Amino acid sequence: MTHKIAILGASGYTGAELVRLIATHPHLEIAALSAERKAGMAMGQVFPHLRHLDLPKLVKIEEIDFTGIDLCFCALPHATSQAVIKGLPETLKIVDLSADFRLRDPAEYEKWYGKPHSALDQQAEAVYGLTEFYRDDIKQARLVAGTGCNAATGQYGLRPLIEAGLIDLDDIIIDLKTGVSGAGRSLKENLLHAELSEGAHPYAVGGTHRHLAEFDQEFSRVAGRPVKVQFTPHLLPANRGIVATVYVKGDPQAIHNALEKAYVGEPFVVTLPFGEAPSTRHVRGSNFAHVGVSADRIDGRAIVVVALDNLTKGSSGQALQNANLMLGIDETAGLMLAPVFP
Repeated sequence: MTHKIAILGASGYTGAELVRLIATHPHLEIAALSAERKAGMAMGQVFPHLRHLDLPKLVKIEEIDFTGIDLCFCALPHATSQAVIKGLPETLKIVDLSADFRLRDPAEYEKWYGKPHSALDQQAEAVYGLTEFYRDDIKQARLVAGTGCNAATGQYGLRPLIEAGLIDLDDIIIDLKTGVSGAGRSLKENLLHAELSEGAHPYAVGGTHRHLAEFDQEFSRVAGRPVKVQFTPHLLPANRGIVATVYVKGDPQAIHNALEKAYVGEPFVVTLPFGEAPSTRHVRGSNFAHVGVSADRIDGRAIVVVALDNLTKGSSGQALQNANLMLGIDETAGLMLAPVFP
Protein backbone atom coordinates (compact mmCIF):
# COMPACT_ATOMS: atom_id res chain seq x y z
CA MET A 1 0.00 0.00 0.00
CA THR A 2 1.25 3.48 -0.89
CA HIS A 3 0.59 6.44 1.41
CA LYS A 4 0.58 9.98 0.07
CA ILE A 5 2.47 12.55 2.13
CA ALA A 6 3.10 16.29 2.12
CA ILE A 7 6.18 18.15 3.33
CA LEU A 8 5.64 21.71 4.52
CA GLY A 9 8.82 23.78 4.59
CA ALA A 10 10.59 21.66 1.98
CA SER A 11 13.14 24.37 1.10
CA GLY A 12 14.98 24.00 4.43
CA TYR A 13 17.63 21.45 5.35
CA THR A 14 15.27 19.11 7.20
CA GLY A 15 12.74 19.30 4.37
CA ALA A 16 15.38 18.37 1.82
CA GLU A 17 16.59 15.54 4.05
CA LEU A 18 13.04 14.18 4.22
CA VAL A 19 12.84 14.22 0.43
CA ARG A 20 16.18 12.39 0.16
CA LEU A 21 15.04 9.65 2.54
CA ILE A 22 11.52 9.27 1.17
CA ALA A 23 12.74 9.12 -2.46
CA THR A 24 13.53 5.40 -2.05
CA HIS A 25 10.79 4.57 0.47
CA PRO A 26 8.75 1.57 -0.72
CA HIS A 27 5.41 2.78 0.69
CA LEU A 28 5.43 6.60 0.59
CA GLU A 29 4.71 8.98 -2.29
CA ILE A 30 5.42 12.71 -2.07
CA ALA A 31 2.19 14.40 -3.17
CA ALA A 32 2.90 18.00 -2.16
CA LEU A 33 5.83 20.22 -1.21
CA SER A 34 5.52 23.73 0.20
CA ALA A 35 7.91 26.66 0.50
CA GLU A 36 6.67 30.20 0.99
CA ARG A 37 9.54 32.24 -0.47
CA LYS A 38 10.43 29.68 -3.14
CA ALA A 39 6.89 28.81 -4.23
CA GLY A 40 6.70 28.10 -7.95
CA MET A 41 10.22 26.72 -8.15
CA ALA A 42 11.22 23.12 -8.81
CA MET A 43 12.83 21.27 -5.93
CA GLY A 44 15.84 20.60 -8.15
CA GLN A 45 16.38 24.34 -8.52
CA VAL A 46 16.47 24.85 -4.77
CA PHE A 47 18.48 21.68 -4.06
CA PRO A 48 20.40 20.53 -7.16
CA HIS A 49 21.34 17.25 -5.46
CA LEU A 50 17.65 16.27 -5.78
CA ARG A 51 17.42 17.21 -9.46
CA HIS A 52 17.10 13.58 -10.60
CA LEU A 53 13.83 13.06 -8.71
CA ASP A 54 10.36 13.50 -10.18
CA LEU A 55 8.83 15.79 -7.55
CA PRO A 56 5.87 18.17 -7.38
CA LYS A 57 6.68 21.87 -7.64
CA LEU A 58 6.97 23.93 -4.50
CA VAL A 59 3.75 25.77 -3.64
CA LYS A 60 2.37 27.86 -0.80
CA ILE A 61 0.64 25.92 1.98
CA GLU A 62 -2.79 27.34 1.16
CA GLU A 63 -2.48 25.94 -2.38
CA ILE A 64 -2.24 22.33 -1.18
CA ASP A 65 -5.30 20.11 -1.45
CA PHE A 66 -4.98 17.71 1.48
CA THR A 67 -7.65 15.38 0.12
CA GLY A 68 -6.12 11.92 -0.12
CA ILE A 69 -2.96 12.88 1.80
CA ASP A 70 -2.40 10.54 4.74
CA LEU A 71 0.40 12.27 6.61
CA CYS A 72 2.06 15.67 6.67
CA PHE A 73 5.59 16.51 7.78
CA CYS A 74 5.88 20.08 9.10
CA ALA A 75 9.47 21.27 8.69
CA LEU A 76 8.57 24.87 9.42
CA PRO A 77 10.28 27.48 11.64
CA HIS A 78 9.50 27.56 15.36
CA ALA A 79 6.19 29.31 16.18
CA THR A 80 5.00 28.94 12.58
CA SER A 81 3.89 25.33 13.04
CA GLN A 82 1.32 26.18 15.72
CA ALA A 83 -0.82 28.33 13.43
CA VAL A 84 -0.42 26.02 10.43
CA ILE A 85 -1.15 22.75 12.26
CA LYS A 86 -4.19 24.27 13.95
CA GLY A 87 -5.66 24.81 10.49
CA LEU A 88 -4.92 21.37 9.00
CA PRO A 89 -7.65 18.71 8.59
CA GLU A 90 -8.35 16.78 11.80
CA THR A 91 -8.09 13.49 9.94
CA LEU A 92 -4.51 14.20 8.84
CA LYS A 93 -1.62 12.57 10.70
CA ILE A 94 1.18 15.05 11.41
CA VAL A 95 4.85 14.85 12.34
CA ASP A 96 6.15 18.27 13.42
CA LEU A 97 9.90 18.87 13.26
CA SER A 98 9.83 22.25 15.04
CA ALA A 99 9.90 22.94 18.78
CA ASP A 100 6.26 23.99 18.89
CA PHE A 101 4.78 20.87 20.50
CA ARG A 102 7.72 19.31 22.38
CA LEU A 103 6.92 20.71 25.81
CA ARG A 104 3.87 19.32 27.58
CA ASP A 105 3.45 22.29 29.92
CA PRO A 106 2.34 25.46 28.07
CA ALA A 107 3.89 27.56 30.82
CA GLU A 108 7.27 25.94 30.14
CA TYR A 109 6.87 26.68 26.43
CA GLU A 110 6.20 30.35 27.18
CA LYS A 111 9.15 30.48 29.58
CA TRP A 112 11.67 29.07 27.09
CA TYR A 113 10.28 30.45 23.80
CA GLY A 114 9.07 33.85 24.98
CA LYS A 115 5.46 33.74 23.80
CA PRO A 116 2.23 31.98 24.80
CA HIS A 117 1.35 28.75 23.02
CA SER A 118 -1.35 29.42 20.43
CA ALA A 119 -2.52 25.84 19.69
CA LEU A 120 -3.29 24.39 23.11
CA ASP A 121 -5.73 21.72 21.87
CA GLN A 122 -3.12 20.32 19.51
CA GLN A 123 -0.37 20.65 22.10
CA ALA A 124 -2.40 18.56 24.55
CA GLU A 125 -2.61 15.64 22.11
CA ALA A 126 1.00 15.74 20.89
CA VAL A 127 3.26 12.76 21.63
CA TYR A 128 6.97 13.38 22.22
CA GLY A 129 8.83 11.84 19.29
CA LEU A 130 11.83 10.07 20.82
CA THR A 131 10.93 6.85 19.05
CA GLU A 132 12.73 4.26 21.15
CA PHE A 133 11.01 5.41 24.35
CA TYR A 134 7.54 6.41 23.09
CA ARG A 135 7.01 3.80 20.38
CA ASP A 136 3.61 2.54 21.57
CA ASP A 137 2.23 6.07 22.02
CA ILE A 138 3.55 7.13 18.60
CA LYS A 139 1.74 4.25 16.89
CA GLN A 140 -1.59 5.62 18.14
CA ALA A 141 -0.80 9.33 17.72
CA ARG A 142 -2.27 11.86 15.31
CA LEU A 143 0.38 14.49 16.11
CA VAL A 144 3.99 13.66 16.97
CA ALA A 145 6.43 16.35 18.12
CA GLY A 146 9.95 15.66 16.92
CA THR A 147 12.67 16.18 19.51
CA GLY A 148 15.45 18.73 19.44
CA CYS A 149 18.56 17.18 17.87
CA ASN A 150 20.73 18.03 20.88
CA ALA A 151 18.02 16.80 23.25
CA ALA A 152 17.80 13.46 21.46
CA THR A 153 21.57 12.98 21.59
CA GLY A 154 21.81 13.56 25.33
CA GLN A 155 18.79 11.41 26.08
CA TYR A 156 20.16 8.35 24.28
CA GLY A 157 23.09 8.39 26.65
CA LEU A 158 21.19 9.13 29.86
CA ARG A 159 17.56 7.95 29.91
CA PRO A 160 18.30 4.26 30.57
CA LEU A 161 20.76 5.19 33.32
CA ILE A 162 18.29 7.46 35.08
CA GLU A 163 15.57 4.83 34.82
CA ALA A 164 17.87 2.17 36.27
CA GLY A 165 19.04 4.43 39.12
CA LEU A 166 22.69 3.95 38.22
CA ILE A 167 23.98 7.54 38.33
CA ASP A 168 24.01 10.54 40.64
CA LEU A 169 21.16 12.71 39.35
CA ASP A 170 22.68 15.86 40.82
CA ASP A 171 26.00 15.53 39.00
CA ILE A 172 25.44 15.23 35.23
CA ILE A 173 27.44 17.23 32.70
CA ILE A 174 26.67 17.20 28.96
CA ASP A 175 29.41 18.68 26.77
CA LEU A 176 28.04 18.71 23.23
CA LYS A 177 29.45 19.63 19.82
CA THR A 178 27.22 20.18 16.80
CA GLY A 179 27.48 20.87 13.09
CA VAL A 180 26.27 24.15 11.62
CA SER A 181 23.29 22.73 9.71
CA GLY A 182 21.48 22.53 13.06
CA ALA A 183 21.13 26.31 12.88
CA GLY A 184 19.00 26.09 9.73
CA ARG A 185 19.40 27.51 6.23
CA SER A 186 18.61 31.18 6.87
CA LEU A 187 21.41 33.67 6.30
CA LYS A 188 23.18 34.59 9.55
CA GLU A 189 26.39 36.59 9.87
CA ASN A 190 27.95 34.30 12.49
CA LEU A 191 27.47 31.31 10.16
CA LEU A 192 29.39 32.80 7.23
CA HIS A 193 32.36 30.67 6.22
CA ALA A 194 34.89 33.33 7.28
CA GLU A 195 33.21 33.66 10.69
CA LEU A 196 32.85 29.93 11.37
CA SER A 197 35.68 28.01 9.72
CA GLU A 198 38.97 27.19 11.47
CA GLY A 199 37.45 27.55 14.90
CA ALA A 200 34.93 26.21 17.38
CA HIS A 201 33.06 28.04 20.11
CA PRO A 202 30.54 27.43 22.90
CA TYR A 203 27.17 29.16 22.77
CA ALA A 204 24.13 29.48 25.05
CA VAL A 205 26.56 29.18 27.95
CA GLY A 206 25.15 29.05 31.45
CA GLY A 207 21.93 27.18 30.80
CA THR A 208 20.05 29.26 28.23
CA HIS A 209 19.78 26.73 25.39
CA ARG A 210 16.14 25.86 24.70
CA HIS A 211 16.83 22.13 24.45
CA LEU A 212 17.44 22.23 28.20
CA ALA A 213 13.66 22.43 28.55
CA GLU A 214 13.42 18.97 26.99
CA PHE A 215 16.14 17.59 29.24
CA ASP A 216 14.31 18.98 32.29
CA GLN A 217 10.98 17.59 31.12
CA GLU A 218 12.13 14.13 30.11
CA PHE A 219 14.75 13.39 32.78
CA SER A 220 12.45 14.58 35.56
CA ARG A 221 9.65 12.44 34.20
CA VAL A 222 11.83 9.32 34.14
CA ALA A 223 13.32 9.99 37.58
CA GLY A 224 10.04 10.93 39.25
CA ARG A 225 11.64 14.05 40.70
CA PRO A 226 13.27 17.24 39.34
CA VAL A 227 16.52 16.66 37.47
CA LYS A 228 18.68 19.48 36.09
CA VAL A 229 21.81 18.84 34.07
CA GLN A 230 24.73 21.09 33.15
CA PHE A 231 24.74 21.48 29.37
CA THR A 232 27.01 23.48 27.10
CA PRO A 233 26.77 23.18 23.30
CA HIS A 234 29.62 24.09 20.96
CA LEU A 235 29.40 24.98 17.28
CA LEU A 236 31.80 23.08 15.04
CA PRO A 237 32.98 24.07 11.55
CA ALA A 238 31.27 20.96 10.14
CA ASN A 239 28.07 20.61 8.16
CA ARG A 240 26.54 17.61 9.93
CA GLY A 241 26.81 15.66 13.14
CA ILE A 242 26.49 15.87 16.90
CA VAL A 243 28.73 14.30 19.50
CA ALA A 244 27.82 14.55 23.17
CA THR A 245 30.31 13.69 25.90
CA VAL A 246 28.43 13.03 29.13
CA TYR A 247 30.15 12.91 32.52
CA VAL A 248 28.38 10.98 35.29
CA LYS A 249 29.00 9.42 38.71
CA GLY A 250 28.41 5.68 38.64
CA ASP A 251 29.98 2.30 37.94
CA PRO A 252 31.24 2.34 34.32
CA GLN A 253 30.69 -1.36 33.63
CA ALA A 254 27.19 -1.31 35.09
CA ILE A 255 26.43 1.78 32.99
CA HIS A 256 27.62 0.04 29.84
CA ASN A 257 25.60 -3.06 30.65
CA ALA A 258 22.45 -0.96 31.19
CA LEU A 259 22.82 0.85 27.87
CA GLU A 260 23.55 -2.40 26.04
CA LYS A 261 20.42 -3.95 27.56
CA ALA A 262 18.28 -0.89 26.79
CA TYR A 263 19.17 -0.89 23.10
CA VAL A 264 19.38 -4.61 22.33
CA GLY A 265 17.12 -5.20 19.36
CA GLU A 266 16.83 -1.51 18.54
CA PRO A 267 17.40 -1.10 14.80
CA PHE A 268 19.11 2.29 14.96
CA VAL A 269 20.80 2.70 18.36
CA VAL A 270 24.08 0.80 18.65
CA THR A 271 26.00 0.34 21.90
CA LEU A 272 29.70 0.02 21.13
CA PRO A 273 32.06 -2.35 22.98
CA PHE A 274 33.16 -1.07 26.37
CA GLY A 275 35.93 1.53 26.07
CA GLU A 276 35.18 2.40 22.43
CA ALA A 277 34.10 5.97 21.64
CA PRO A 278 31.80 6.85 18.72
CA SER A 279 32.46 9.41 15.99
CA THR A 280 30.18 11.58 13.88
CA ARG A 281 32.00 10.31 10.77
CA HIS A 282 30.60 6.82 11.41
CA VAL A 283 26.95 7.91 11.43
CA ARG A 284 27.01 10.68 8.81
CA GLY A 285 23.92 10.72 6.59
CA SER A 286 22.30 7.82 8.45
CA ASN A 287 19.57 7.20 11.01
CA PHE A 288 21.98 5.46 13.38
CA ALA A 289 23.08 6.65 16.81
CA HIS A 290 26.24 5.20 18.35
CA VAL A 291 26.68 5.07 22.13
CA GLY A 292 29.97 4.38 23.91
CA VAL A 293 31.03 4.08 27.55
CA SER A 294 34.50 4.43 29.06
CA ALA A 295 35.78 4.42 32.61
CA ASP A 296 37.17 7.70 33.88
CA ARG A 297 40.56 7.72 35.63
CA ILE A 298 38.68 8.84 38.76
CA ASP A 299 37.08 5.85 40.45
CA GLY A 300 33.31 5.81 40.41
CA ARG A 301 32.97 8.05 37.36
CA ALA A 302 32.10 7.19 33.77
CA ILE A 303 32.13 8.94 30.40
CA VAL A 304 29.25 8.26 28.01
CA VAL A 305 29.64 9.46 24.42
CA VAL A 306 26.82 9.60 21.86
CA ALA A 307 27.13 10.47 18.17
CA LEU A 308 24.40 10.94 15.57
CA ASP A 309 23.63 12.96 12.46
CA ASN A 310 21.59 16.00 13.48
CA LEU A 311 19.69 16.14 10.18
CA THR A 312 18.86 12.44 10.07
CA LYS A 313 18.52 10.66 13.42
CA GLY A 314 18.27 14.03 15.14
CA SER A 315 15.46 15.30 12.93
CA SER A 316 14.24 14.06 9.53
CA GLY A 317 15.19 10.41 9.97
CA GLN A 318 13.54 10.39 13.37
CA ALA A 319 10.46 12.01 11.79
CA LEU A 320 10.28 9.32 9.11
CA GLN A 321 10.79 6.57 11.70
CA ASN A 322 7.81 7.97 13.62
CA ALA A 323 5.73 8.35 10.46
CA ASN A 324 6.32 4.69 9.62
CA LEU A 325 4.92 3.72 13.02
CA MET A 326 1.93 6.05 12.66
CA LEU A 327 1.06 4.56 9.27
CA GLY A 328 1.56 0.93 10.30
CA ILE A 329 4.63 0.52 8.08
CA ASP A 330 7.83 -1.34 8.98
CA GLU A 331 9.65 1.10 11.25
CA THR A 332 12.91 0.81 9.32
CA ALA A 333 11.41 1.45 5.86
CA GLY A 334 13.44 4.00 3.91
CA LEU A 335 15.96 4.33 6.73
CA MET A 336 18.48 1.50 6.41
CA LEU A 337 20.90 3.62 4.39
CA ALA A 338 24.50 3.02 5.40
CA PRO A 339 26.41 6.05 6.70
CA VAL A 340 28.42 8.05 4.16
CA PHE A 341 32.14 7.50 4.67
CA PRO A 342 34.67 9.10 4.56
